[in-house]
Amino acid sequence: MVLTCQKLLNKHTELWQKATIHPFLGQCKLGTIQPIQFNTWLVQDYLFVVEFTRLVARILNAAPVQHFDSILGGLNALKDELNWFRDKAAERNLDLSTIKQSTCQEYCNFLLEITEMSYPVQAVGLWAIELAYNQGWQLPGPMPEPYAEFANRWGNVAFTEYVRILEKQADSALETASETVEQQAESVFIQIAQLENSFWQMAFTGGQ
Repeated sequence: MVLTCQKLLNKHTELWQKATIHPFLGQCKLGTIQPIQFNTWLVQDYLFVVEFTRLVARILNAAPVQHFDSILGGLNALKDELNWFRDKAAERNLDLSTIKQSTCQEYCNFLLEITEMSYPVQAVGLWAIELAYNQGWQLPGPMPEPYAEFANRWGNVAFTEYVRILEKQADSALETASETVEQQAESVFIQIAQLENSFWQMAFTGGQ
């Protein structure tokens, strides 16, 4: 049986729920999240996205030409996203030139590991990371300001469609993957789910 993204979600349902449903997001919806919690997330997520941008650029090097359009589109969106993060940080008087907290550093180190793997594994990793953003901000439902802007950035229809395209590309890459590559892809999916949960928890505790 060929591995697919949907099979990964079906097999690891509880793990994925922990990656996308967290009290941090629930309190954003309620408007009760504390500034130190949200600001911790914003700064550390910016630092993560810097390294994630590098990952996507490296994935382009391994991708088949027919996948270029979506990956290049993702890189262009990341350029806008980094500038947007800087604007949001400036509004809150936050310093983005800080060090990565241990959870963020661990996730960024893992991104480097993904770049050393074969394209099917990279494609699954890219899809999983973007799906976690998409569902994490989308599943709680409408949020009050100022969090609505953040929720809409990753929960909007266009981003959801982009994630679906990444899923199709990952499934396509997996069609001819060996059993070893399939196992690597599943391991990457599991680790991303665990790291996503840890990242939310880091922000929820205010970096403590």
